[in-house]
Amino acid sequence: MMSWERQLHLKGKKELELMRIAGRINAEALQATYAILRPGITTADLNAAAEEVHKKYGVYSPFKNYPGPYPFPASTTISVNDELVHGIPGQRKLKSGDIVSVDCGTVYEGYVGDSAYTAPVGEASPEALELIRVTEGALYQGIEQMRVGNMVGDVSWAIQEYVESRGFFVTRKYTGHGVGRQMHEGPQVPNYGTPRTGMRLQVGMTIALEPMVLVGSPATRVLEDKWGVASLDGSLTAHFEHTVAVTENGPLILTLLEDGSSPGSLDRNRKL
Repeated sequence: MMSWERQLHLKGKKELELMRIAGRINAEALQATYAILRPGITTADLNAAAEEVHKKYGVYSPFKNYPGPYPFPASTTISVNDELVHGIPGQRKLKSGDIVSVDCGTVYEGYVGDSAYTAPVGEASPEALELIRVTEGALYQGIEQMRVGNMVGDVSWAIQEYVESRGFFVTRKYTGHGVGRQMHEGPQVPNYGTPRTGMRLQVGMTIALEPMVLVGSPATRVLEDKWGVASLDGSLTAHFEHTVAVTENGPLILTLLEDGSSPGSLDRNRKL
């Protein structure tokens, strides 16, 4: 889901409060999908679980009817194994050993929360688990660089260096992005880059950081449904995302659960 007309909007205290509520609801929707993740359920079941949370709070997903080759038909994107992003939920049944990326957005009082996780279904391979750990770790390496005075290139390089030093690859085509009143605002934040380049980070920036990592190479292909994106070589992929604000006191993650934990994390004790 990409847009090339992205403007930068700095957020004040009240806006960040609304985005934190949107982010918390979004985290709850993701947690609802994670709670039922097991062999035999369908990707449509996962989407329905997220939509039940949206219904509970009277909110909606900016993903649904998002413009593209045709309006996106669901509130989540669900991508399995070699599928990197933008998978359309449907009747595909998950099986033990699959890895599943669930991406969800929530609009609350006009503000967007956007986040994602990748998790194993049943018993996944050691390679799959390492891919998931590295992708999640790369997200937090990027978040650590979300500080006043740093630049977009510092964030991008932190993600790239962490991933590539562990033998995996970052996508060169799909990026993180500013988020707020629109799901896609400025700046774009690639998953690769050069330190001390790009836009300087400022207080009030809110960015959805989203490392997208592949086992075999950075190359991807668009699926026949014209939405889904998969690795070109059929190798496994993973995707993690948080919406993060730049504040005077450092990065503030807006898409955490009420207890400060992160939906779908392999690190059950991670609190931020």
